[in-house]
Amino acid sequence: MKRLFFLSIYVLFQAFTILAQKNQVVDNIIVNAKNDNQTMRHLDVLTNRIGGRLIGSDAYETATYWVAHLLKSWGLEVEIQEVGEIPVGFNRGPWFGKMLDGDGMDLHFATPSFTAGTKGLQRGHVVTEPKTQAQFDRMKGKLKGAWVLISGTNDGWPIDYSLRGDSLRRIIIEQNNEIQQYNDSISRINRENRFGTPLPLKELDDTPALFYKEMREAGILGIIQSSAVPIRALYDRRNAMDMDFYTNLPDCPDIKLDENQYKIIARKVAERQYFLLEFDIRNHFKPGPVKYHNVIGKIRGSKYPDEYVMSGGHLDAFDVATGAVDCGTGVAPNLEAARLLTQAKAKPLRSILFCFWAGEEFGLWGSKFWVENNKDKWPKISNYFNRDGGPVVANSLTVPPAMYEDFKKATVQLNDINPDFPFTLTERTASPNRPASAGGSDHAYFAMNGIPVISFGTGDPLGYDFDYQEIWHTERDIYTMSIPEYMDHTSVVTAIVLYNLANMDKILSREGLYR
Repeated sequence: MKRLFFLSIYVLFQAFTILAQKNQVVDNIIVNAKNDNQTMRHLDVLTNRIGGRLIGSDAYETATYWVAHLLKSWGLEVEIQEVGEIPVGFNRGPWFGKMLDGDGMDLHFATPSFTAGTKGLQRGHVVTEPKTQAQFDRMKGKLKGAWVLISGTNDGWPIDYSLRGDSLRRIIIEQNNEIQQYNDSISRINRENRFGTPLPLKELDDTPALFYKEMREAGILGIIQSSAVPIRALYDRRNAMDMDFYTNLPDCPDIKLDENQYKIIARKVAERQYFLLEFDIRNHFKPGPVKYHNVIGKIRGSKYPDEYVMSGGHLDAFDVATGAVDCGTGVAPNLEAARLLTQAKAKPLRSILFCFWAGEEFGLWGSKFWVENNKDKWPKISNYFNRDGGPVVANSLTVPPAMYEDFKKATVQLNDINPDFPFTLTERTASPNRPASAGGSDHAYFAMNGIPVISFGTGDPLGYDFDYQEIWHTERDIYTMSIPEYMDHTSVVTAIVLYNLANMDKILSREGLYR
């Protein structure tokens, strides 16, 4: 009996000691973050010192080894995981443009990634693209050394210069030629019957750059398309994976110009005014193959090292800006959460993984690779938290009923940090279907395979009027669009919740997770 009594006392003492240690770690996280939160410092290096980070670029490689270095310096175990390779690398340099005439102006524009730059500074006159063979034949001598205004509105993607693109455009050209012949005949009838009701003409197909191949062969300097502001610039998704540095690099600049300036230039061309445009676009390629990598940092679990709580965001970013929001606002808080945990001497029961994924913008390549190559870990993942939604504050969770009590324990301290950012936990009333296809962001392949992907809800409680669509894949995705208070607080919330979940007596229940 006495032995049983002392055993009970020992168990209670151990439980009290563990609870005290857990509370001390959380207290240390909060104090360290209050005195020296480095979230925005990480974001500054990532975006202002490294910059836009497409896979295949020198900047992405720099970001990879910088993140790995930070994690190692804080004491995490680090894996730089090769995901794949692309055949040609791409680096973006500065770009400039001017209109040269009495109303001269600096031009506001961008180009998609993996498209051609200029051959130094190039200056030329401006023409509007032809839509029929007759129009092309009439102006083909004027195309040499010209910048060509093309129709349509920029959607971020370049004109497809592949043989497939040429073939599709040739079909439309033939259709336009037939329409033009019909319209010519109707015009003759209308002229002969000028006092009667004129017969209607058919509209030509207005597909942009119909004579793209022929205009390039005629010696144009590049094409110019109207773009809404802020300007969106993506990459050449149709051709980037088939490029060869030595045989088939793109050679025609694809310029997406501020719609307001485009209208001014188009009016001058319509009035047959003479003026020149000059552009200096420094888009550079490098021989491949160029490998790209995930970075995985691990705080190893002290009791259950083969069970995991995971958090991450994608390291790559489009390079028309600096990728500060998409997805610097995922990278920086995860880095700081890792630092805060190690500074607080956290020794969680199960492992915490911090994941910095490659190639999200190309199709979730990095996270897909990890999920498909770690099938043995699927049943052992308590949750994967993904952050890829802007510099707003993590302030809520909505969870299945079976997870509610565990998350209640994991979030209990969050309302003691900052009264400006109250945290709410809500029980989900219905379970969603498990997704059958990928989309959205790096949580997708986890969810498709039944792994929990409960992520933080976010908000803008201080009213900074943040609009994700304003920066999404545009030139405005820069450091100053982030909101420091929200970013700092999100790092603390992330660190505490990850630590508390990693210290539960079991991984989260999956009951009711998906329908």
